[in-house]
Amino acid sequence: MAELRPARLTWGDLVRVGAAGLRVRPARAVLSALGIAIGIATMVAVVGISSSSKAQLLAELDRLGTNLLRVTPGQSLFGQPTSLPETALAMVGAVGPVEVAGATGDTGTPVYRTDRIDPQSTRGLTTRAASPELLRALQTPVAEGVWLNEGTASLRAVVLGTVAADRLGVRDVGEQLWIGGRWWTVVGILAASPLAPEVDRSALVGFGAAGTYLNFDGHPTTIYTRTEPAQVDAVRAVLPATASPQNPEEVEVSRPSDALAARAAADSAFTGLLLGIGAVALLVGGVGVANTMVISVLERRREIGLRRSLGATRGQVRGQFLAESLLLSGLGGVAGALLGGAVTVAYATWTGLPPTVPAWAPAGALTATLLVGTVAGLYPAMRAARMSPTLALSA
Repeated sequence: MAELRPARLTWGDLVRVGAAGLRVRPARAVLSALGIAIGIATMVAVVGISSSSKAQLLAELDRLGTNLLRVTPGQSLFGQPTSLPETALAMVGAVGPVEVAGATGDTGTPVYRTDRIDPQSTRGLTTRAASPELLRALQTPVAEGVWLNEGTASLRAVVLGTVAADRLGVRDVGEQLWIGGRWWTVVGILAASPLAPEVDRSALVGFGAAGTYLNFDGHPTTIYTRTEPAQVDAVRAVLPATASPQNPEEVEVSRPSDALAARAAADSAFTGLLLGIGAVALLVGGVGVANTMVISVLERRREIGLRRSLGATRGQVRGQFLAESLLLSGLGGVAGALLGGAVTVAYATWTGLPPTVPAWAPAGALTATLLVGTVAGLYPAMRAARMSPTLALSA
């Protein structure tokens, strides 16, 4: 007598059987998949939005360059504030690898919209002397009007940073401002200076005009240098002694782009926190899937008993319910990945960011859903497989 062997279920058979089981309770299946979808959408959107923000930041960093160095006075041995020599700008500009050097000097003079403004209402704005090469060093464009030149540097002409212009309510060139007890004419308005935010909040005048009308002593407060990219570290090492040969220890040199790099690192840390929130949402969705599968096993005991009495093995029953769990999680994962990508594109378009979704994000999300589906369906599948056909049919 030939030995009876159970029929083997192919992968296609498992998918069809699992799909048939989900169609029995469509509303419950949709709600369970929704929990998975929310978790996956959260994770993909968090990664996508963070990547879009980081892409814009890195693009801005590439545009502005990492070869800008800032030289400022430090403190003396006794903690007293110091100043750079008047010759510091010329000496720094003479360094071989330095492509351009520009400087500003704090005059300590506030700027007002009219002569009737309360002297105490400075709105955080101040007047700075600026060298003609400053904009080349900062790579800051002029939004309106012109920049200071050799002719206007000695006249009562002023160029406003973008924040200063906004706070003073100046929209066009030719308007008058009250600085140091005299009227000055606005000849230009700058665009934003991401690497020098202090320039955004300043009214910039020529060194000559600052000395003549504002009693400026001529000592630069900050020197900005653009160097050959391959020589940044070497130039950074010699700038203190170059700017102040007598007291190099009283000179500080920094790279403004380091702040943007730190901001990118902070964004990455914040992304990790949000990914944790998405993982919690995914875990909640997995619990929902497990609950759905357990209830499904209890409700379908007669079906399980009938399949077992017709020859289905425990492995086949176990595979059926595990396939249902994986299909449920997979559908939720695909929907969540699409939803997360759509949220990323919508947010990036709304805020002007470049839409960026790393390929590993949806791939990792789908892998996570399959893992969650396997874990969530394992216990219900094993429970269904252990059911006795007689007891199941009599339930």
